Amino acid sequence: MTDRAQAAQACIDRFAGKPYEPGKRDCVRLAAHLLHQFGHAVPVLKGLRYQGEAGAIRALKRTGFANLIEAMDSLGLERIAPVAARTGDIVGLPCDDGPWGCALTVAVGNGRVFGFLDGVAQAQSPVAFVAAWRV
Repeated sequence: MTDRAQAAQACIDRFAGKPYEPGKRDCVRLAAHLLHQFGHAVPVLKGLRYQGEAGAIRALKRTGFANLIEAMDSLGLERIAPVAARTGDIVGLPCDDGPWGCALTVAVGNGRVFGFLDGVAQAQSPVAFVAAWRV
């Protein structure tokens, strides 16, 4: 079992400074990488391949979930208040484009999260939250 700080750091090491690329480097792949660090299977992603935004939307529809919040809830993780997120938890931030419901990020401590902002994976200090899950 990986400790929380190591799991968050593994996400930073893999994604930091890299551009957003749906299907390769996006918030779903970031959250899946974190879950794998903790030994959690992500069955909803098994065999799921997509490229580009349109492909990601089609892939979401194929899973049967309306948005990423439903998909995350299906994993059986405890839903927590975003302000209670600890390093290594998954935090959903508001996302205005597409059917996503939120953008998935990784809590990295001190109220900061790591995710995609302005097309690049980076740490950020969000001011609004949608949901969070304890990993």
